[in-house]
Amino acid sequence: MLVVVSDTHSREESKLQGRTAEAVREADLVVHVGDFYQEPVLDAFESAARTLRAVYGNNDDAAIRDRLPEVRTVEYEGVRFAVTHRHRSGDTGLVMLGRGRDADAVICGHSHRPRFDDSAGLPILNPGSHAQPRGNRPAHAELKPAGDGSLDGRLVTPDGAAFEEFRIDA
Repeated sequence: MLVVVSDTHSREESKLQGRTAEAVREADLVVHVGDFYQEPVLDAFESAARTLRAVYGNNDDAAIRDRLPEVRTVEYEGVRFAVTHRHRSGDTGLVMLGRGRDADAVICGHSHRPRFDDSAGLPILNPGSHAQPRGNRPAHAELKPAGDGSLDGRLVTPDGAAFEEFRIDA
């Protein structure tokens, strides 16, 4: 399973609770889309996850920026993702970033609003924020192989409620 989290905004801990904590511990791969805030939070995620791939966000301190890239490409079960915290040109810029990296989808954060949108020509996944939802549902994303080269995904709250399902094709 691939788990995607973002926008932790913490000084010392991961703020992982409930299903989000379980999913991060169980996942083959965890992608964090930035805004850990301070370096001990990155360290906490590295301890909790088997494998962590992350980017830095606009609120991350210099120590995190020294350790992580702003943009990266991540592959999981044959599906290629362009990963960045945000893009100043919105969805259009995210789609262009994804196409430039030959990605099947883009993963982003920043807005704290969980969403999956495949209307712009390339799927965009934002897991929202598990720790600081800012008026949105607290959430993370879980993606599992569908057996046909695609991934079945869902947006899930820390209490375990799935509120949106989606599919990403390779």
